[in-house]
Amino acid sequence: MSMPTSYQILPIKSTFLQRAREHATDDLGQTVERVLAKGGEPCRDALRRAEPGEELILASYCPFEIDGPYKEYGPVFILAHANQQSSPVNRLPVNGTNAYFGMQFVLRAYSASERILDACLSSPEQCEADIHRFFRNREIAFILGPVNN
Repeated sequence: MSMPTSYQILPIKSTFLQRAREHATDDLGQTVERVLAKGGEPCRDALRRAEPGEELILASYCPFEIDGPYKEYGPVFILAHANQQSSPVNRLPVNGTNAYFGMQFVLRAYSASERILDACLSSPEQCEADIHRFFRNREIAFILGPVNN
C-alpha cells in the first residue's frame, strides 16, 4: 500500500455557516450563542484561535451526512462575521501562538460509510505522522480532528 503524499482539509460546511450567522440556528435547530472572545477560543471556520474581543458564535455542528449511530454533533466556535475569516489553509495549523490545535487531541478515522475504524491521541508534533498512518489503511476515507479543544 502506498502512503498518500497529500490530503485535503475540508472547510466547515458553508450551509452551516450561513444558517448560524444569518438565521442564528445550528445543526440541531437550536438558537446559537453569540459571545465575545476572551482570546484563545478555537475558531473552526478559520482554523485559528480567536483574538480577545472578536465576535464569535458558539453552535452545535455535525460534519456527517449519513444517519446512524456514529452521526454526532459537537460544539464549535465560528467567527460571527464572514469578513473576519482567515484565508483558506492548505496545511494543518499546528504550531505558533494562534495554532488551532491544543497540546493533545483525538484524531478519529472513518470509512466512506461514516463508521469509525480507528482513533488515537495525538499532538501537534505527532499529527502528520498519525494522519499518514491512518491513510495507509485503504478503508479510511476521512479523518476528523478535534471540533473544539
